[in-house]
Amino acid sequence: MLYPNRTGAFFRYLMPSVTWQVKTKKKEIYLTFDDGPIPEVTEWVLNILQSFNVKATFFSVGDNIHKHPAIFGKILEAGHSIGNHTFNHLKGWKTSNSDYLDNIELWEEAVKNKNFQLNNKPLFRPPYGQITSSQSKLLRKKYEVIMWDIITGDFDRNLDKQKCLEKCIKMSRPGTVIVFHDNLKAKDNLQYILPSYIKAMIEKGYSFANW
Repeated sequence: MLYPNRTGAFFRYLMPSVTWQVKTKKKEIYLTFDDGPIPEVTEWVLNILQSFNVKATFFSVGDNIHKHPAIFGKILEAGHSIGNHTFNHLKGWKTSNSDYLDNIELWEEAVKNKNFQLNNKPLFRPPYGQITSSQSKLLRKKYEVIMWDIITGDFDRNLDKQKCLEKCIKMSRPGTVIVFHDNLKAKDNLQYILPSYIKAMIEKGYSFANW
């Protein structure tokens, strides 16, 4: 698959009740980061966001919260939003509903056990974007399920960084939800793309919002 790409109408048609893009006329972008927190990447991301004074939403893996609570705490202290990304980064298509929901609850327990208080509404993003219609229906009783408008493909080690940056800037529009990853696989691409993307969008008159 070529990256970055925009979510097509077919997927939106299949899952119309999840959030692919925020409906707004404001020139706002929703920066999102999946898979952290980890010390090698997340702290760098936080420093970049602080340098531009912008907010983002982190869809964190529960096991990483358990391993790196201090970094997770820094995300909260900086005023960013948090979303559930399962405890073990599970693929919904290959997991029974009961096991999937149990793993999502483990994420909640990990946050509570560390005495963290989340200030935003309950958010969920399925790892790999893999979620069945029945899982989505069950989860939407509690969470807003957030997908994306643009997936950068920063995890792709064959990615052309400059072309990715240029396409992300070109494809972004009011209400865009864009996915980056604060994981080791994405580190090199992320460090090249993220600061330039934020700078370019600010120059175009955009601001950055979170939930």
